[in-house]
Amino acid sequence: MGLTLRKILFRLHWALGLTAGLVLALMGVTGALMSYEEAIIDLLNTDRAVVAVSERPLLGPQALVAGLEASCPPLKVNALTFSGEPGRAVRARFVYDARTGARPPSVYLDPYDGMLLGETRGETTFATIRELHRWLLIPGEGKGWGRQITGACALALLVFLATGLYLRWPKIHRWRIWLKPNLARPGRARWWSLHSIAGTWLLPVYLVIALSGLWWSYDWYRTGATWVLTGKAPEAKAGRVLGRKGPDGPLALDAAWSTFQKGEGGQAALAILTLPGPDATAIRIRWLAKDADHPKARNEATFDPATGAVLGSKRYDDKPLGQRLADNMLEVHRGRFFGDVFALAFALAALAMPLFAATGLTLYVLRRRVLRRPSPSTAKAGGTGLPADWARPRS
Repeated sequence: MGLTLRKILFRLHWALGLTAGLVLALMGVTGALMSYEEAIIDLLNTDRAVVAVSERPLLGPQALVAGLEASCPPLKVNALTFSGEPGRAVRARFVYDARTGARPPSVYLDPYDGMLLGETRGETTFATIRELHRWLLIPGEGKGWGRQITGACALALLVFLATGLYLRWPKIHRWRIWLKPNLARPGRARWWSLHSIAGTWLLPVYLVIALSGLWWSYDWYRTGATWVLTGKAPEAKAGRVLGRKGPDGPLALDAAWSTFQKGEGGQAALAILTLPGPDATAIRIRWLAKDADHPKARNEATFDPATGAVLGSKRYDDKPLGQRLADNMLEVHRGRFFGDVFALAFALAALAMPLFAATGLTLYVLRRRVLRRPSPSTAKAGGTGLPADWARPRS
């Protein structure tokens, strides 16, 4: 019997399932963990991220930076994260180590006296999880084979969605056929129902995950997607900050911070003050409004590093939708761009990827068992007498 389009797509579907499907299962589990990285980090550091509320005045960023750098030479501070809630520690992030190329773990500081409260727990673990998710821990990071493999698997996910939809397209369209699994059926039929119905429910989520995931896999895709969303080419990526660059004199961090607090800072639930570096000559404060839609809906203000005067301000709400999508592609990938309910749905969908790998592998094994059975027409006496194709799945 010759190959039909259905048979070709069926074989492509299971061939990718036996290869890319296993990698996607791993990427799904690691992606789900990364979806709630911030919440997990906060939970692991409850004792270090919270301080007793006091009537003492809070230290300014200049004193915090100077004290930390004096106690941890030769490390240099890259950014300070302030919470709008009283009783929360300040989190300090360092520039990348020029010798190793790695970023030292961030630390927590008491905002009243600058005392070092300890390193951030879980940060190293999540750095490993992130490298596993992005390039499978293969040497070379974004320039190695790992990035090519995960990018190819993101493309394979799109093929899974297209071929899976074609293979399960029914002759009669009813919502029960499309959306309700029939787990009462025995054997392979039960596994097929679970595999196909779950895939139908999660198809829109996986489509967004795949299309947004390609953003980090291929530069040509990122360039094209940015142009579609914003009408312009993407800005050049900033390299790793290995040092600081600013005016000859001291940085006017306190002046910039005071100006910010007297203005927009009163509406901030979170503020990240970034010191000038090789790729930026201004003090930058990115802040999250208390009524923000998602954790990355950040506004931005820049200040002169010598005087602390305001240089410019950008409001998140003033950006067009396409620019907001481009600026927050990670949040689109994790579903948080669309709200907490969608974030949970995306995380659960990512956790379900091993389920598809397991059910697909089960269907493949059961199919191979059926195909190895002797044909009824050539069986010994006592056979069923049914044609050989009777027990084979439709393909």
